[in-house]
Amino acid sequence: MKPLIPASLLLLVLAACQPAAEAPVTEVALEPAATAPEPAPEPVPEPAPASEPPTHPSLVVETLDDGTFDLAAQRGGWVVVNFWATWCKPCLKEIPDLTAFDAARDDVRVVGLAYEEIAVEDMRAFLEKHPAGYPIALVDVYNPPADFETPRGLPLTYLIDPEGKVAKKYLGPVTSEMLAADIAAATAG
Repeated sequence: MKPLIPASLLLLVLAACQPAAEAPVTEVALEPAATAPEPAPEPVPEPAPASEPPTHPSLVVETLDDGTFDLAAQRGGWVVVNFWATWCKPCLKEIPDLTAFDAARDDVRVVGLAYEEIAVEDMRAFLEKHPAGYPIALVDVYNPPADFETPRGLPLTYLIDPEGKVAKKYLGPVTSEMLAADIAAATAG
């Protein structure tokens, strides 16, 4: 019986070395690992209502050739504040008309605010071909005058009354006839 013990042991060892029958593969849907719950999104505050521009805006700009233009220093007369650009065709049509209007009326002062990115020397070259008889200032499109609405279209013109109040805002081309009619209507009433 002694020879059976080693043979049995050998049989057990050999049986253990046999490859095991493969178990059928079962797919298991894995659930995502538990994570910390996401915090609830913070409520987005309601945007503040757009503030109305002041009724009596301030404007101090350095012009190309006429020094500092200060709107407050113009009190007692009408002021036309005209936002424009060299690439704007309707704006270019306004220049000669606004020049004539400014020259013809002692009670009106026009200032042009060039609302575009342009070098001073390029603006000077442009104005040699398209002369304006009123002061022109370059306005930073990223930091426009705070007391005026950011132009959403050009030309954009403001008529300021002798007390410094905005009498009328014009989006689109304006003519000297329109300005004269609005000044006459405001002074008559």
